[in-house]
Amino acid sequence: MNNLFVYCEIEDGVIADVSLELLTKGRALANTLNCQLEAIVAGSRLDGIEKQAFPYGVDKLHVFDDERLYPYTSLPHTSILINLFRAEKPQICLMGATVIGRDLGPRVSSALKSGLTADCTSLEIGSHEDKKAGVTYENLLYQIRPAFGGNIVATIINPEHRPQMATVREGVMKKEILSEDYKGEVVKHRVADYVPDTDYVIKVIERNIVKAKNNVRNAPIIVSGGYGVGSRENFSLLFDLAKTINGEVGASRAAVDAGFCDHDRQIGQTGVTVRPKLYIACGISGQIQHIAGMQESSIIISINTDPDAPINTIADYVITGAIEDVIPKMIKYYKKNSK
Repeated sequence: MNNLFVYCEIEDGVIADVSLELLTKGRALANTLNCQLEAIVAGSRLDGIEKQAFPYGVDKLHVFDDERLYPYTSLPHTSILINLFRAEKPQICLMGATVIGRDLGPRVSSALKSGLTADCTSLEIGSHEDKKAGVTYENLLYQIRPAFGGNIVATIINPEHRPQMATVREGVMKKEILSEDYKGEVVKHRVADYVPDTDYVIKVIERNIVKAKNNVRNAPIIVSGGYGVGSRENFSLLFDLAKTINGEVGASRAAVDAGFCDHDRQIGQTGVTVRPKLYIACGISGQIQHIAGMQESSIIISINTDPDAPINTIADYVITGAIEDVIPKMIKYYKKNSK
């Protein structure tokens, strides 16, 4: 009762990275709240799935195993969460802001009348004083996300209704194993007690998944370009540098909108969130929408003709100059010193 729950997405018997990231964050939040971290997995052939979840600090794993639960369809998974939450009464539920999470979250929150904050970039625990009502609420979930096109950062709270629900995009939270030896409790539920047969009215006959051509999200080195790169042709310099240092090429929304780079390389609030070891920002001004997607990079190098570009304030190193001059020199010196 009143514990923190994470809905874990399953793909081919493997818990999705975004769910493992949320288990890591959920463990930290549960410690602050002095409550248990519980996780939910629903799919088929889930024997041994606890070995993937327990190392992240899960105290109780709710398992719903039925061949009709995989691949994901809306109705049965919605029924599982609604009925489980009515029985368990969690105070918080987290799930990924994925295709599945964006379908499942609103259905569950609407049925429970709990509310939902989508696309959070940060989650914290804190208090809130309603001065008008003379009431102070303790241990609320601060659901933090960019708002108004990313021009402000909003902190959203839900004082009255439970569970407090939020979706979080992949890559925003760190994925860290708590202990390989951590042991929790496995609860195997009878699916028929939660899901009526009518929920299986939709059956997936054929399923095709097209994987992304690029691996920007998991790249340890990213060379990213903004509108200041100037043209699609100039982006070839970024590809040359990325190839030389074994990195991937990313882009800001402005560069993608201008047609300089493909959308699947877009980094930021409306693209992917990354946290590489090295992020080289070329001609990127540094609007909050972009910074939200790369500010956790270990080392940030900014190359910009504007010494006062906002991104320079978070960069570890700043190179003032045109990319046409700077990048060929970087390639030359890297090749010279890597032999």
